[in-house]
Amino acid sequence: MALTISAQLDKFVSSYVEHAKGEGLKIAFDSEWPSPCYEETAKDGELVEWAPKRQSPPLSFNNVEDALSLKLHADYCCYFTTYYSDNLKAKAPQGDCELLQVFNREDFERLQQNLIGHLLMKQRLNQAPTLFFGLTDEEDFILTVINETGEVALEQVGQAPTQILANSLAEFIEQLSPLNA
Repeated sequence: MALTISAQLDKFVSSYVEHAKGEGLKIAFDSEWPSPCYEETAKDGELVEWAPKRQSPPLSFNNVEDALSLKLHADYCCYFTTYYSDNLKAKAPQGDCELLQVFNREDFERLQQNLIGHLLMKQRLNQAPTLFFGLTDEEDFILTVINETGEVALEQVGQAPTQILANSLAEFIEQLSPLNA
């Protein structure tokens, strides 16, 4: 049986953390960008260990859905409301990618603002709504979820999706291998 998006995300995050064992996950500390992900405090700019942390309570896209009168795909919502984390680098069958994540509540608010801008652009271009969640190693190409179907697609910014990469976000994440920087 296929794993749910939540279970697949748990599995990937766990393997990502395990893959970083030894060196650990490091990030520059920023006192003005607080996050439950920091494992320690330090002077601004110093490298500290971090780890993905479950959101408690989970964040919500209700305000975006209300503002746009659009129900966002449940898998997409779950994807961004399960963990606080730095972006996660991964290898997909098609190439390297970076899974966007939210590091704190303010980061989630920025994500929502960018998503609203993306959806309004899609509307202006008379294109079906897509929901971005990742970057690729090709400039101007992003990973998106097609809101209507939940399929994961490769999309050039400003264009309609060009290639379906997986039938679902869970299926896409299942194909990934961690790439720790």
